[in-house]
Amino acid sequence: MAEGTGRPLIAVTGPRRGGRAPRLFVALALRLAGARPLQVGPGRDAGRGGMRGLIVTGGHDVEPVLYAEAPQVTGRYDKERDAFESFMIDEALARGLPILGICRGAQLLNVRLGGNLFQELRSRRRRTSNQRTVLPLKTLLVAEGTQLHRLLGCERLRINSLHNQGIDRLGPGLAVSGRDLDGIVQAIEAPGEDYCIGVQWHPEFLLYSRRQRRLFGGLVAAARRHGGD
Repeated sequence: MAEGTGRPLIAVTGPRRGGRAPRLFVALALRLAGARPLQVGPGRDAGRGGMRGLIVTGGHDVEPVLYAEAPQVTGRYDKERDAFESFMIDEALARGLPILGICRGAQLLNVRLGGNLFQELRSRRRRTSNQRTVLPLKTLLVAEGTQLHRLLGCERLRINSLHNQGIDRLGPGLAVSGRDLDGIVQAIEAPGEDYCIGVQWHPEFLLYSRRQRRLFGGLVAAARRHGGD
């Protein structure tokens, strides 16, 4: 067996400071799925050479300069984190490693593949609330025939929402696999890849749900298939 295929090493990104709760819950999800989490970020990327998969966690907004647009709203940005996670996504894509982008991670994945973002969503909501909460108060409509649909095994799912930006134009090679009741993109995937998924919600805070845990299980299974380089 190639090194790391039994309990594959999955890199979990985060900022230099803060963001502990999401990363701890992601680490728990990975351990439950049979993987070894490695926390990485600006100034702490030792050991990532053995990674077999990547999870980009949530956090501050993605700076508009990364998709060649001027700021339209006052956002909270982390240039250092943007640069580090952009590098990690590019490396994982180049190596064909499985990727799961969560919230800002999904947004940054879309940007790295040539897409852009809505810088605010409040004005685009008609049927759903702009309330930010870890509780599953929103409805996800899953597109049939997608990898996400096969993974979750359902067409509707309750999800939470902690984001104020969203995906606008898709990057080439990506497809929408889920929307909310306002038609706002909630999930994307790369159909040509073994596992390359971005979700706008936070499945790490919904680990009591078997379907939410499948997002992490699917990534770990893909990491085992990838094996060694």
